[in-house]
Amino acid sequence: MNALQQAISDAATVLATAGIDSARADAEQLAAHVLGVDRGRLMFADPEPRVLDEFRTLVGQRALRIPLQHLLGTAVFGPLTLAVGPGVFIPRPETEALLEWAQTVPVRPGGVIVDLCSGSGALALALARYRPDARVIAVERSEEALRYARANADGTTVELLHADVTDRDVLADLTGQVDLVVANPPYIPDGAELEPEVAEHDPRAALFGGPDGMAVIEPIVELVSRLLRPGGQVGVEHDDTTSVATVELFGAAGVFTGVAARRDLAGRRRFVTAVRS
Repeated sequence: MNALQQAISDAATVLATAGIDSARADAEQLAAHVLGVDRGRLMFADPEPRVLDEFRTLVGQRALRIPLQHLLGTAVFGPLTLAVGPGVFIPRPETEALLEWAQTVPVRPGGVIVDLCSGSGALALALARYRPDARVIAVERSEEALRYARANADGTTVELLHADVTDRDVLADLTGQVDLVVANPPYIPDGAELEPEVAEHDPRAALFGGPDGMAVIEPIVELVSRLLRPGGQVGVEHDDTTSVATVELFGAAGVFTGVAARRDLAGRRRFVTAVRS
């Protein structure tokens, strides 16, 4: 075992002791980041001592439960590698189920896609890549999050709008014109226990949605009922405890058909979809 392999093995032990389930994978990703190589090429690397010291420093930070994505400066989401860091919600694999559903929704050439509570721009940018002939608009209220979204959207056609989705007048010029809306809003009920990486590092405003987690979802349903054209579709992510409540909100709006609770890859109820009647 060479010096790098030993350092990675030691790092995995440190991270596992810190309570990190993905200890070995995280150690390898940090090593690859420091070396500037793919994980698959770590076996061929022979770093200088100073590089190993840098690696051990990052491992120490990860052991303090600083998110891996903050240490790397990036997060992978679907086909994208996005810039992330303090001040923006880290996109997670669970939301890829919403992305996969959205990719199946028919969008007219030149049609409009809106991503509400966009954060880093993850859903908007992934859908813009999949639907290059659509107009894609990302709405986000946090200026800090928009800083990352602007960096991620640089060189793309995605439009960024600094606005609050609970504002009744947001996107008023697009009333009845939108083909597809996706949203990953703040939906965690207040007081829920979270992993340190989430509780201590993701922005609280991007996480918590009031006592029952529905404080932002409710105005989103109202907004979407105005934005969507007849036949347009919406998908809204929610807490796994509020799937029934989200379905009921869409049903109570009186303008949606085909309201459906959908599951993520782990089998948890993750998002609700509906069609504008």
